[in-house]
Parts: sequence; C-alpha cells; structure tokens
Amino acid sequence: MKKLLSYPLTVLFYFCFGLTLVIFHPIQWVCFNIFGYEAHRKSVAILNFFLIRCTNVLGTRNTFINEHQLPEGVPCIIVSNHQSQYDIPSIIWHLRKLHPKFVSKKSLGKGITSVSYNLRHGGSVLIERGNPRQSLPALKNFSEYLQKYNRSAVIFPEGTRGIKGMPKKFAPNGLKTLFKYMPNAWIVPVTINNSWKLVEHGNFPMGVGVHLTHKVHKPFAISDYTTEELLVKIEEIITKDIIITNTH
Repeated sequence: MKKLLSYPLTVLFYFCFGLTLVIFHPIQWVCFNIFGYEAHRKSVAILNFFLIRCTNVLGTRNTFINEHQLPEGVPCIIVSNHQSQYDIPSIIWHLRKLHPKFVSKKSLGKGITSVSYNLRHGGSVLIERGNPRQSLPALKNFSEYLQKYNRSAVIFPEGTRGIKGMPKKFAPNGLKTLFKYMPNAWIVPVTINNSWKLVEHGNFPMGVGVHLTHKVHKPFAISDYTTEELLVKIEEIITKDIIITNTH
C-alpha cells in the first residue's frame, strides 16, 4: 500500500518542490542584485524552509537536534555524512546563523533553478573533482573568504553518497585545505540519518513516511588538535551515530 501511495505523492512532491524553486529564483535575483548579501542569504534560508515543508507531502518528518551552543564571531566548518540531496535544506535553514556555504561539484553551478544561482552567487565554491589544479586554489580562496568574514563551509568528506546510509571513508584533502587557511575555525560535526530512504528506489517513486534526522555534535576549535587528530576525531564523531538499516 505504501509503495502504491508513493507514486501520486511523488508527483505532488515534485510539483511543490519545482514550484518552490521557480518562485524563489527571481526572489533571489532581486535580493542579491538590489538589496545585497544579507537579503540574499535570508531569501535562501526561507527557500530551504519551504523545501523542507515540501518533503512533508511524502509524509516525511524532519527532526533537527542541536543541544549545543553554536560558535559566534568565528568561521566554522560544518562537516557531515552524505546520504541524499535532501540532506542540505535542513542544514541551510537550521544553521542559517552560521552563514553556511557549500563545497560543491562544478556541474551543479548550472541548470538547476534557484540552486545553481545560490551556488554561483551565495559564496559557495564549485570544484572539479579529480582536477587538483582547479580545486585546490579554489578551496584556498574559499577558505580565506570564510576566514575573513566569519562564515561557514559545509563539506561532505565522503565525496559521493553511500549506499543505504553506509558511510564511505572520509577523503582528507578538502578538510586539510580548510584547516590550513581557516586557523580560527570551529568544527561543527553533523550526523544525518534516513535521508537515503527518500531515494531508496531512485528519484521516482520517492520514499514515503521517512523520519529524517540531523544531529549536531558538540563544536570544537581546530586549533586544539593536530590535523591528523582532527581527521580521526571528526570521522569518529559523525559515523558513530549513523544508523545502518539492513534491507533486502
């Protein structure tokens, strides 16, 4: 019965999701070009609030758990596991005070209404995976920008999404670059669970009745640890709370 319901609900979800992106594209343009950075940032946060609400069409419950005081007046590096594209709206909305910016693949900078515009104009960095001559200088410039303005990088060190929530080994290079050029930064680790269930069958039909959770762990300063200690600590904190579900 659930699988049968998923087809019409998925159609309705995509209608709502697409309509939201279309509506907010010109809103973003006006905010960015006429009112500037702060207005654009707020428009992107509100866009992602409504994208979260769109998932409710599928019966999705979104729980964001943060029991810790977030750092203020310093740049941050928000590090998370990665299970689907639906990981992102809750991070943007609930951590909006940290001014989250993304390390994203270059191909996402074109062709996606609202999303591509924000990636190009909102302070994120677009990198070519497998091309260190482009990606490393881009990450350096990105890190220096965040350090200067006390904004936050969002990075998924797995690179690509794991299967059925199973975490992949964290790649260290992007994190190392951020550590190097953001010496005042604090790490904000986040564990995501069940996002993969939304796309368990691909993009159609979507999963229904999913309880998607984001859990923020206690932030800590990168200056308190060596680079190698940071890499181990971050991965251990995030992965220990990932729930692996055996499905057949």
